[in-house]
Amino acid sequence: MSIHGAIAERAEGDRSGLGRVVVIALALLLVVTMAISMTTGASGASASTIIGGWFGLVPESEVQAVRDYAVIYNIRLPRMILGVLIGAALAVSGLLMQGLFRNPLADPGLVGVSAGAGLGAVGIIVLGTTMLAPLTALLGIYALQIASFIGGLITTFILYRVATRGGQTAIATMLLAGIALGALAGAVTGVLVYVANDAQLRDLTFWGMGSLSGANWTKIMASGPIIIAALAVAAFLGKGLNALTLGEATAGHLGIPVQRFKRVVIVAVAAATGASVAVSGGIGFVGIVVPHLLRLVIGPDHRYLLPASALLGASFLLMADAVSRLIVAPAELPIGIVTAAVGGPFFLWILLRKRAVFAW
Repeated sequence: MSIHGAIAERAEGDRSGLGRVVVIALALLLVVTMAISMTTGASGASASTIIGGWFGLVPESEVQAVRDYAVIYNIRLPRMILGVLIGAALAVSGLLMQGLFRNPLADPGLVGVSAGAGLGAVGIIVLGTTMLAPLTALLGIYALQIASFIGGLITTFILYRVATRGGQTAIATMLLAGIALGALAGAVTGVLVYVANDAQLRDLTFWGMGSLSGANWTKIMASGPIIIAALAVAAFLGKGLNALTLGEATAGHLGIPVQRFKRVVIVAVAAATGASVAVSGGIGFVGIVVPHLLRLVIGPDHRYLLPASALLGASFLLMADAVSRLIVAPAELPIGIVTAAVGGPFFLWILLRKRAVFAW
């Protein structure tokens, strides 16, 4: 048996078959949640009505057909696609950070990475027509995503350098450093919000709570390729993350180029988180709820955790989005409030369950 095979066998125990079944089940769940997302909303538009009208099965006026087409293809479909991409990106980012730091409390939203990415996005929103106008003109529709990526990348790199020494990451140091970095990014963001005009303030207020309401094809074209590239890279990191669970020194002896591998993980996390925050704002707790739930079911083998996290993260965000649209219909609740309402108690449960481990 190969070294990587032995590591994977140790990591998965006797749950590899269960892991495959869970991945298939989550793929089916995603199809269901995508269908729910396409049929949920204040409008009575229905994709089945449009399809039925094409084949003459459903009598439909021309005005209603035009309205339904506009709602489905210009509002609900891009919203659903963006929800799938962002949910998968946030869940996989959380899993990658937990594998890199080797503890279940790492999450882009909890340790300041999302705050850093948000700072980059707010900088472009507020200063993009003045001080940063040349940069915005040069980067075009990708300006927001690239600024968020740079903000998330810098924050992740600083966090890792501060929290890791001698190949070991101190949990207390990681959490405290994340709080400090998040507070610093929040302070600078507050200054930018202070100098924003009224129109920018309205956008920033709703954006800061997290929402998919502004989804459109332009945002998908700007963020989609970055998120897909980050997820594609993450798909090949499973064996390395399994080796890293044994420690950096052991992983190096097993043939993993540890320093290069860590840089790849950091860049993938920053790209996925930055592109997501740029278009959806602050949506928290997806990256800690989803991977931890899956570890309880299928174990710690990242070969199955990575695809499972992407699938469940996408489904989780689509379900949260459906709740946000229905709970105060015809108005809409920011999706970040829904995920926080679920993730906050879940995070407390993790702390209570692991308090003997996390004591310092």
